[in-house]
Amino acid sequence: MTIQECYAALDGDYTDVLNRLYSEALVTKFVGKFLSDQSFQLLESSLKAGSYEEAFRAAHTLKGVAQNLSFTKLYQSSHEITEALRTKNYDFAVQLMPLVAEDYARTAAAIQAFQAK
Repeated sequence: MTIQECYAALDGDYTDVLNRLYSEALVTKFVGKFLSDQSFQLLESSLKAGSYEEAFRAAHTLKGVAQNLSFTKLYQSSHEITEALRTKNYDFAVQLMPLVAEDYARTAAAIQAFQAK
């Protein structure tokens, strides 16, 4: 699997991230670091615990990372949950979590498949 195929599998925008980072080597480097970021896990555990301020910070970080790496699908769902938490619409945030989890799992699986190449 190429990095471009990885981006297709995770519904990302490879052209956008390449324009931002300027080289395939940098894209590959930062995509590889994504799996070690704990923002998703912190979002999930904070939301379950009712720690909404911490959940907001985690969602906002996840959204930023997804945006910077042009992980379009994950960015969209993490943006939605960030806004729900920002406006203190906690019930809606809880409802959005399965979508964020699905998008995160898809992203992580594509990256793992790329790394296994």
